[in-house]
Amino acid sequence: MVDNDMRVDFYRQMARIRAYEAALQANYHADKAPQWDIGAGLIPGEMHLAAGQEPVAVGLCANLVQDDAITGPHRPHHLALAKGVDMNKMTAEIYGRDGGLCHGKGGHMHLFDPDQHFSCSGIIGQGMPVAVGQAMAFSRRGTDNVAVAVAGEGAANQGAFHEAMNLAAMWKLPVIFIIEDNDWAISVARDTATPVKDGSLRGTAYGMPSQRVEGNDVEMIYEACKTAVERARAGGGPTLLEIHTVRLWGHFEGDAQAYRGEELNEAAERDPLPAYEKRLISAGLLSEESAAEIRAEVEAEVQAAIEFAKASPEPKPADAYLHVFA
Repeated sequence: MVDNDMRVDFYRQMARIRAYEAALQANYHADKAPQWDIGAGLIPGEMHLAAGQEPVAVGLCANLVQDDAITGPHRPHHLALAKGVDMNKMTAEIYGRDGGLCHGKGGHMHLFDPDQHFSCSGIIGQGMPVAVGQAMAFSRRGTDNVAVAVAGEGAANQGAFHEAMNLAAMWKLPVIFIIEDNDWAISVARDTATPVKDGSLRGTAYGMPSQRVEGNDVEMIYEACKTAVERARAGGGPTLLEIHTVRLWGHFEGDAQAYRGEELNEAAERDPLPAYEKRLISAGLLSEESAAEIRAEVEAEVQAAIEFAKASPEPKPADAYLHVFA
């Protein structure tokens, strides 16, 4: 049951994630002009932001504890922040600085935090089998911890997805597979890539409980994840959840998104953050003033993290082979 304190906290976390990604977006583009150069600036390389998908991360992570594990996709910031990854260290990593989670060697698609049991990868679907391995470790150790693999609907067409679900079901492992269906696998519309309109039906092929969650509603997502996590902790095995969400911005920063057509305007109308704020104000849980105070507080935290990252030293060339295990 979601109580009122939880609702306000959900809003704060969603606003924090949105403020973080909006600030990253602005800083990413700031020094890539006048001619677009993806390798230029303080944050070189690709940047995949998750504006619109905040309810998935917040609703999921409200059910997890520190020792539970998440493997995330190439669009990971919302999940990392909701799981408790240190914002300063994460931002320094994105800036490629020595003060980052991986001393600047991973960048934004390869964030690793062993304290929070969080990892992610730019390889599509890579986190699925890793989460199964984490769940197997939890099972053998006799803990009640769970592993969660999060990927997009495009990754659900990868072989690793099906192999991971098959093994998890066979061994009844404490793992939850979450598919963030934002309707687009890069520029490929969902209905042109798979005949399955409800991806959760795939879970039935492996004999596991499955559910599709519509509405991009943080409270509905919380309840669906709560059921799945409690089942896994009690020894009931894996669950597949497909959550219909929305990608408000491009697949990557610099994506012109011409392929989206009118759907891009429709997506903006599905923004979950102002909708949830309006809902809490109508319920008397927030006022316009208190919502503004929350936004100001999280924006200040984000700005401090960016300043921390910029002040962190760049890695030394002599340290290039440190922490390399292959």
